[in-house]
Amino acid sequence: MKNELDQIYREYAGDVYAYALSICRNQAMAQDILQDTMLKAVTSYDTFRGDCSVKSWLCAIAKNLCLNAMKRADNNNLPVEESAVPHPDNIEQQLSDNDTAMRIHKHLHSLDEPYREVFSLRVFAELKFDDIGKIFGKSGNWARVTFFRAKEKLIQLTKEENL
Repeated sequence: MKNELDQIYREYAGDVYAYALSICRNQAMAQDILQDTMLKAVTSYDTFRGDCSVKSWLCAIAKNLCLNAMKRADNNNLPVEESAVPHPDNIEQQLSDNDTAMRIHKHLHSLDEPYREVFSLRVFAELKFDDIGKIFGKSGNWARVTFFRAKEKLIQLTKEENL
């Protein structure tokens, strides 16, 4: 079992970190979330039902840990660090450019849920639409439509910014 958990860490740590970072917008917090996610996965591995991919399961754990950490920070009136936000038309490619990524991330965090979450799961965690749908208890088609709408909203926000 130890070898299997080591393999899971090696295979998914980068994706879980990127996903956590996209939610909390703080590198130190994202690193802590990654470690807490993996610890929780190790301690609750026997409860993994297998009805989604391991990556989806880890991202769901990370999401809950991020939201809890952010809620604690809000309750303590701690400042939330500013983060990078991407820019439209081909959003996925533009995320590789730092300046553009900063603007897109800014706009991303202004989106309502579930748009922000679905976009993050698809782009940063690189989950399949079916896996994203399972996380929300919806269909893969719902995830596709929600992702498309989130992308359109980001494109519109970026165009408005450039006017």
